[in-house]
Amino acid sequence: MLIRVVIIVILVTHGLHGATIKGGEAIEVGGIKQWIQFYGEDKAPVLLFLHGGPGNSAISYSDRFTDKLKKHFLVVLWDQRESGQTLTLNKSPQPLTVSLFVSDAIEVIEYLSTKYNQKKIYLAGHSWGGYLGLRIALARPDLLVSYFAISPMIHQLESERLSLEAMKEKATQENSTAELTELAKVKVPFENGEQLYYHRKWLSKLMNSSTPTREKVNHWSDTWLSLFNEGSETNFFELAPELTCPVYFLIGSNDYQTHFKLAESYYENVVCKGKELYWFTHSAHNPHLTESVKFQTIIIDIKNQNLKSEL
Repeated sequence: MLIRVVIIVILVTHGLHGATIKGGEAIEVGGIKQWIQFYGEDKAPVLLFLHGGPGNSAISYSDRFTDKLKKHFLVVLWDQRESGQTLTLNKSPQPLTVSLFVSDAIEVIEYLSTKYNQKKIYLAGHSWGGYLGLRIALARPDLLVSYFAISPMIHQLESERLSLEAMKEKATQENSTAELTELAKVKVPFENGEQLYYHRKWLSKLMNSSTPTREKVNHWSDTWLSLFNEGSETNFFELAPELTCPVYFLIGSNDYQTHFKLAESYYENVVCKGKELYWFTHSAHNPHLTESVKFQTIIIDIKNQNLKSEL
């Protein structure tokens, strides 16, 4: 089958770091074509964002959390295999496994480092992407200036258990028979899309967020539940008690999806070259969207501090 490789680059203006570029390209990663999209100055530090889900391409709404970052970084969005434009280009010929996605991510980072002549780049990851980022920070810290872990999966099986307990306790206090009946059907790890739906239905109410439909959750589960459960087994307290690159945790105070207490505990225990925890007190699972200005300001400030330290 003939695969059309699309490369779009628009030179917009010239700024402090050089030409401002906007566009995207399909690159060879893990034996298939994978899509990356970029915007910013080509001489600025690269910031790669790892989307969540798995399967949730962030390109369509990325302006909501990158509009200011693009003035300080070359911001790169990547559609992981079976997601977004990458899925449009080609399906994955291989079963979806954690090791495959980690390998893909490392290839993307190495490609960006070579293309833009940067020994190290900045990395940010949200939720599932936050999990991938921690795996990369553990395996290849030499590739990263800093890593920004946004609502990361720390030990997701334990997170699901903790949130399930919180929901059952709340339902008992409120004498919500319907909620207790549906939550009683949930097992961790999730065995099917129905169990995940009941968990996420009531979790969204706990976090005051939008409720996914049963159809959407079941459709997602057909592709992603096995991979999600594999990643959920990882316990970073045991796997990565020490990381040798700076890691910054950006956590919503009401995040029960990737439980804020686990994120806080891991932050307190992990030994890092540098670390900091930033609380987003008006947020649940998506602090980069609900408190976008604060989110971007933190990342820009850290980049500026790094530049000062290099002088």
